[in-house]
Amino acid sequence: MDPLEIARWQFGITTVYHFVMVPLTLGLGPLVAIMQTMWVRTGNERYLRMTKFWGKLYVINFIMGVATGIVQEFQFGMAWSEYSRFVGDVFGAPLAMEGLLAFFFESTFLGLWIFGWDRLPKKLHLATLWIAVAGSIVSAFFIIVANSWMQHPVGVELVDGRPVMTDIWAVLTNNTALAAYSHTLMGAIAVGAAFLVGISWYQLWQRRRDGIDSVDAGGRVIVGESPSIPGRDRLDHSVWIRSLRIGAVVAILGFGGVAVTGDVQAKLMFEQQPMKMAAAEGACEDTTAFSIFAVGDLGSRNCEDVMTIISIPGALSFLAHGDFDTEIQGINTLIPIYQELYGTNLPDDPLLGERAGAEIQYVPIMEVTYWGFRLMIGFGALAAAFAALALWLTRKGTVPRPKWMMIVALLSIAAPFGANIAGWVFTEMGRQPFVVAPNPTPGGVDGVFMFTAAAVSPGVNGFEIVFSLVSLGLVYLALMVVEATLIVKFVRAGVAGVMPELAAAHDADGTDGTDQGRKDDVLAFAY
Repeated sequence: MDPLEIARWQFGITTVYHFVMVPLTLGLGPLVAIMQTMWVRTGNERYLRMTKFWGKLYVINFIMGVATGIVQEFQFGMAWSEYSRFVGDVFGAPLAMEGLLAFFFESTFLGLWIFGWDRLPKKLHLATLWIAVAGSIVSAFFIIVANSWMQHPVGVELVDGRPVMTDIWAVLTNNTALAAYSHTLMGAIAVGAAFLVGISWYQLWQRRRDGIDSVDAGGRVIVGESPSIPGRDRLDHSVWIRSLRIGAVVAILGFGGVAVTGDVQAKLMFEQQPMKMAAAEGACEDTTAFSIFAVGDLGSRNCEDVMTIISIPGALSFLAHGDFDTEIQGINTLIPIYQELYGTNLPDDPLLGERAGAEIQYVPIMEVTYWGFRLMIGFGALAAAFAALALWLTRKGTVPRPKWMMIVALLSIAAPFGANIAGWVFTEMGRQPFVVAPNPTPGGVDGVFMFTAAAVSPGVNGFEIVFSLVSLGLVYLALMVVEATLIVKFVRAGVAGVMPELAAAHDADGTDGTDQGRKDDVLAFAY
């Protein structure tokens, strides 16, 4: 019942759960805004249908993201009060900017967009969505700024043992923040694009399964219509094939952006957190080789338990420095350096309880860092590869008939989500044993760091945190069921599920008043 370990599990579970929704909001929002822009400019109903369908899924995800994100702030006071005291002077500014400025625009203008259909002028209504999307992007920046300060503290000086911010500009332009932010945005774009590809594939497959579309002798699509199903007309096919191909192109471009920004971020990590990157390579000794495959004991921090099976000579040097012969410091070289700089044992502080004076373990769990780094790259490459395959297979206007390929397409949506999650788990767990990592680079502020063991609330016991962990877990489980149910419901319904006017137009006599009811109900799109 160690409160430190349970508090870490709680924060990790709730944060990863929340972050599942963040990249979809960041990645899908701009795509929906572009779709609506195309509708406003061209008047083509295809883009209107695309906007309303993908916009509905965007709204569901956004609302669930807000509900799960609120808990993050309260956890700082619940389980991490010492951490809050330490970083409070620095975090106050970026988090206030996020809440009072970015999130204000994000939530307010998204509300105007949701309730403004058929009530605001088209261009003004479009502007509300773009402002909401911009708010999300700016909101993410301030969150990344705060997280990146934990990775690489800058712009502060120590006053009575606490960092006090002296240069807000240095905090906002932290090179770690700029690299992480661009990398996060590219990863989010890949998530939103894969979402389009997988769901559009399912819709096109459904049309083929129902016999609406077929193919000729050359494999080219013969687009059909279903008089018995609302919305299943020729325009419906255009919605899905255009969404799929846009998503595939954007997914490939997004992965390219992830690779470029990831290279920049990795070079900074080698400089700023060398132990994290050494553990990510399972590199016990100084080396130039990039490990492709290694084996070791579960959860080991001992270099004697790790054996590299396959490696590429010079590749690690290129990843870190852009050449092929500069050796990277290994774990055995770094441990004495860390011990000399930051000590061999935790301070003998009553606030640390039983952990006071314990030996500091500077090597993170290598299995987590090693495979987290590779899963991040592997899942991202897998998503891009499937996007390229989807472009090729749909070049004749529809998707293949086999059901298993449709299932693979739906499962491919999870690949960029997995890449994002693996990347963040690697980033955060690789920073251990620090919750605020030291800044060893020239210009860094000496002494600005905090051990995770010193960050947990001293007055909280393990049973209390277990209670909050179970409670939050049950609430989050309920929210997950709600979101999954809503997403599945509207995906199965297709465009007609978010546009009641299509059902009204499909009605035989058109006298049921459905269309008029939709126009009179400001919550129609929200429903």
